[in-house]
Amino acid sequence: MSTPHVVVVMGVAGTGKTTIGPLLAAELGVPYAEGDDFHPPASIEKMSAGIPLDDDDRWPWLDAIGTWARGRAGLGGVVSSSALKRSYRDRLRAGAPGALFLHLTGDRALIEERMADRKGHFMPTALLDSQFATLQPLQADEAGVDVDVSGTPEEITQRAVAALRRLDS
Repeated sequence: MSTPHVVVVMGVAGTGKTTIGPLLAAELGVPYAEGDDFHPPASIEKMSAGIPLDDDDRWPWLDAIGTWARGRAGLGGVVSSSALKRSYRDRLRAGAPGALFLHLTGDRALIEERMADRKGHFMPTALLDSQFATLQPLQADEAGVDVDVSGTPEEITQRAVAALRRLDS
């Protein structure tokens, strides 16, 4: 990409944000920040108990991610965030107006299978339905691209880089 952008890797749980994010960052030569690290402990406890977060839980988290992204403006970076609702992405853009969104999409059965294979993650597969129910895909006026999560992490990353380059040109 010609200008270093901040890319928010988004999607429902299990799409591979934590896998693809660092690979994408390495490919673009920019730092990666794990979105889950911005959650306050109370939110992690809530999700670990199988309780979906509400918007009041998410605002401080989104603001913290937006602050990180704003600090990377003009320098580039990759950060993960589910960013399921338009209002969440609007909140992130308020903090980091130039952010681009990479929406990892895929077949529900594949995503559930990948979630079930994860070890030690606080997000149980039981919350996948609430994630899909909340998801508002990127809209035409939002700067971003959709990338399918079938295939290997390397294949997904290469599709993401190609899609972001097309968006940039």
